[in-house]
Order: sequence, then structure tokens, then C-alpha cells
Amino acid sequence: MSSSIFDSSLRKFFLRPISVAALKIMGWKRVGDIPEFPQAVVIGAFHTSNWDFVFTLLLAFDIGLPVRWMGKDSLFKRGFGGIMRWIGGIPIDRSRSKNVVEASIREIVSGRIRYLVIAPEGTRKRTERWKSGFYHIAKGAKVPIVMGFLDYKRKIGGLGPHIVPTDDMQSDMARISEFYRTITAKYPAKAIGPDVSLTG
Repeated sequence: MSSSIFDSSLRKFFLRPISVAALKIMGWKRVGDIPEFPQAVVIGAFHTSNWDFVFTLLLAFDIGLPVRWMGKDSLFKRGFGGIMRWIGGIPIDRSRSKNVVEASIREIVSGRIRYLVIAPEGTRKRTERWKSGFYHIAKGAKVPIVMGFLDYKRKIGGLGPHIVPTDDMQSDMARISEFYRTITAKYPAKAIGPDVSLTG
């Protein structure tokens, strides 16, 4: 894995204080700390606005969580690729979801990725249901799923509870769904909660 901003002293001595101050000025409260387990898949929900990315980074800098995140490959073009990778980005081709899952499992198992943030909707637009890739990655890599969240109504965000994927996907997704029922997206009309019958 290439060096990222989370590997440098810049985060601790510069970006963390700025992030803490920015969140405070905007009236947001951070919830959660670095998990006790060394690796995890982190759900990034709900994803309905570009502001979600900004708040996710601010909270990650505050917590000190060395995240990697997935973004459509077009975000890494036009000269921005180096910067996007430096702040933890991994370009993906949405048309090759199976390859993305398998590659992500390998990267986590190898230790090159510690905390992988995935927006299960896969887009800011409203979708009918979440994509299942985050679940299959966590189960395949044998790591927990942490429920990351941004609640715009209460202005709190960070890391919620976690689950360890079992052989009962329906039961696991029901637990995840119960948590996100209390979370309000920036644009609630675009948000769709997890469903036990995921897609993809």
C-alpha cells in the first residue's frame, strides 16, 4: 500500500487540530474511537451528498483512524489521482464488482488495508437497496463490520457498534438495519436503509 496522509505526522500535528476545530465550529460532535480490533470494513452511510466525504475525512482525522475508501475511477483522473490516493482513495470500476470484492479481501488479508470505508449505496443518487459488497468483503477477509455514520439531524458522526459476519446474512443485516433506522442523512429523500435482500 502506498503512503497516505494517515501515515504522516501531518495528520496528528496539523490536520487533527484543524478537524477538531472545524467540527466544533459547524456544531458537530464526534462519536467513537479507534476500534479495539486491528482491521475492519466500515460502513459509510448514508451517502447522499458531497459533504459526506468532507465530514468522513474530518472525523477520520479526529479519531486517528487510518482509513482507505473506495471511489469511482473517474475521480482519480484529470491530475487528481495522486491526491485522492494520498487521502486514502482506491479507484474502482463499478462494472467489475466481483473483482473489487476479491481484490479488497486480498488487500485486507495481506495487511495493506486496515480500515476500509465503503458507501454501500455506491452513489449519491437514491437507490432501491444497498449493494452487498461491503458484507462479502468483511466475511471473506474475516473482519468485523463497523457501522460508521453521519447523522445530520443531530449533527453527530463517527463510529457506532460493530458486528462480526456470521453464516446468517439475514440476521446480520437486520441488526445493521436497526441501527441505521435512527440515522438521518443530509438529504433523507435520497437515503435508503439496508435491506436483507441486498443487490450486487
